[in-house]
Amino acid sequence: MKVDVKTLDAGKAGSIELNEAIFGLEARPDILFRVVNWQLANRRAYARASKERSEVARTGKKFGRQKGGGTARHGNRAAPQFIGGGKAHGPRARSFEQSLNKKVRALGLKTALSVKAKEGKLLVVENLTLGEAKTKSLKERLAKLGIANGLFVDGEGVDANFKLACANLHKIDVLPVIGANVYDILNHDTLVLTRSAVEKLEARLNG
Repeated sequence: MKVDVKTLDAGKAGSIELNEAIFGLEARPDILFRVVNWQLANRRAYARASKERSEVARTGKKFGRQKGGGTARHGNRAAPQFIGGGKAHGPRARSFEQSLNKKVRALGLKTALSVKAKEGKLLVVENLTLGEAKTKSLKERLAKLGIANGLFVDGEGVDANFKLACANLHKIDVLPVIGANVYDILNHDTLVLTRSAVEKLEARLNG
């Protein structure tokens, strides 16, 4: 699959051959669902447990007479009805973490890349190098490229000026290639890869 390579100024910078085994797969909604579900579940924090009656450090001594006091016959300050007492039927500690095979995760990333390529929403640029970190200037360049909602994936590192310039742009995000993931790819209208990112992704997913 051959696609044109552009510059951030919407100029042409040659072309690049994309690996069909990574960018030309059929859509697999079932795989995408599994990977996104796995990602979102693993983002969730642990559910914290509350202290129950047996875990509260309060006196167990009977603090009133059995009869004649005009009150109930309590024998433990850790009971749930007292301030500072244990929680009755409180939440238990729980982890929402899921496991997913590496092959399925890799297939999910390949499928997400292929979906963007088939929809015509995959763009390859030469690099993300900016001379200065100016949001207004970057916004004008993105308008030339027709990008209002996009995920930019660079090589091993992201250009510092580009990262600063897009920080205040809504729906514009940038990641290093190691952080490329199914959820973020599908959550943006356009996927923009640098030439370096394409090479790194193909090396990562070919194995």
